[in-house]
Amino acid sequence: MVIARTPPMEKERIRKRPRLAWDVPPPEEEVRIAPSARASPAFEAQPLEALERPAVAAHKLVVERHITPPRRDDDREGHYAFSLGENLTPRYKILSKMGEGTFGRVLECWDRQTKEYVAIKVVRNVAKYRDAALVEVDILQHLAKNDNGSSHCVQICNWFDYRSHICIVFEKLGPSLYDFLKRNRYHPFPVDLVREFGRQLLESVAYMHDLHLIHTDLKPENILLESSEYIKVPQLKRISSDETQFRCLPKSSAIKVIDFGSTTFGNQKHSSIVCTRHYRAPEVILGLGWSYPCDLWSVGCILVELCSGEALFQTHESLEHLAMMERVLGPLPEHMIVRASQGAEKYFRRQSRLNWPEGASSRESIRAVTKLNSLQKLISRYAGPTTSSLSCLLQGLLKYEPSERLTAREALSHPFFKNL
Repeated sequence: MVIARTPPMEKERIRKRPRLAWDVPPPEEEVRIAPSARASPAFEAQPLEALERPAVAAHKLVVERHITPPRRDDDREGHYAFSLGENLTPRYKILSKMGEGTFGRVLECWDRQTKEYVAIKVVRNVAKYRDAALVEVDILQHLAKNDNGSSHCVQICNWFDYRSHICIVFEKLGPSLYDFLKRNRYHPFPVDLVREFGRQLLESVAYMHDLHLIHTDLKPENILLESSEYIKVPQLKRISSDETQFRCLPKSSAIKVIDFGSTTFGNQKHSSIVCTRHYRAPEVILGLGWSYPCDLWSVGCILVELCSGEALFQTHESLEHLAMMERVLGPLPEHMIVRASQGAEKYFRRQSRLNWPEGASSRESIRAVTKLNSLQKLISRYAGPTTSSLSCLLQGLLKYEPSERLTAREALSHPFFKNL
């Protein structure tokens, strides 16, 4: 699982929680009875935990503790220092590092209590990230409390405070859609699979919005397949006459949305900049304020990427980003330009025209914009017979004016999804 940066959270949502004392030995020794003694009624009454070492002798209690690892200093950035095979509390055994981000690290662990693999987000020992993690716990529990099994949101299993690190335990999922694209050398998913991914993603967004939550960081890295299983299928194009190229396809299309570290309630005061650059809506760039529709813009960008294999707006500059939008979707509405914030005014001329290509930072930047096609032409290269319906859906999701953008519920009723 890959988690994006966590912005500062509103102070009024941060509240202290009772610290869970996981870093002390159990009050009573954990024991296991030898196999021959299990018929005893006393065995059934014991609060036992499955331990890994075999019993030494029949009819004898074997004392065994899950050893607490030595205390180490965190690294310079406040990340928890660990070694593979160590325990993260007596309950969890660390198996591997799954990922790392600004917030901290994600560790694959074995849950001795449930006998399952889990993913544990271990947050950096930095005040702002600890506070943000507690807000994320609130949001995850709010999502779980209202979930009837169809939210397509990752499930929180547990959370605790360990050596000043907030640890959030999640169900273990498969790779992200971005990881899958990368593994396939950015070869796009089949349109039928994109349709199924899109339906589930929109159902997840609709669920969040119904609970007055805005994700604000939807992207392929934050959409995980539930299973890691895949199949290999031959490509139509061969490398040579005697060699066939293969690509991977997931066995199951089931997905879940992750990373609620940037999620906010719709009625909260919002930060000025949200969303990872490639999936950032125009109202965010122009400083016009944002709300639920910014998630739908991100969904539109994601669907294009899954269909084409490449991010729709591959840029790191706001002016170039706006120029790419105009190249793909047509001119920005004048009423949005005239209301742009003071910081965004520099992107335009007095005639309410984008300062492009005059303001371009380089010739390479101009070429990057020029090579883009209109949305209709772009989709027609990949969508085949579904080009018309998919293009229509994307036009509705990528409307410049947020109030005119499709909602998640409206998008789910679109003809593109009628065969599902």
